[in-house]
Amino acid sequence: MKALVVDDSVVMRRVLIGALSRAGITEVAEAADGCEAVKAVAEAEYDLVLMDWNMPNMLGIDAVREMRAQGKKVPVIMVTTEAEKSRVIEAIKAGANNYIIKPFDSKGIVDKIHEVLEKAAPVQ
Repeated sequence: MKALVVDDSVVMRRVLIGALSRAGITEVAEAADGCEAVKAVAEAEYDLVLMDWNMPNMLGIDAVREMRAQGKKVPVIMVTTEAEKSRVIEAIKAGANNYIIKPFDSKGIVDKIHEVLEKAAPVQ
């Protein structure tokens, strides 16, 4: 499995890469903003994207909208401090598959990763 971690914070990208590793995903690419994320998803196939909301150049929510507009179906988990219910609804409407609020615990994000991947897996 291959994942893309999108966050403007290098430290947060390292935390998320660690969570992916604990979830069994070790092939990981990184992007520092929404523009880089849209480009990465256009150029390669990913099984999962972990996307921050607040970033320079292009917000994560706008990157999700752009990816969906391009027909990309890759599962996306928004990883953000945006905790208001309206923001969660906005993210889901934009095409995010799930949502986790920072700060999160290790087990919580690993469980969320497994949950999203199970829902996204094609029925055999």
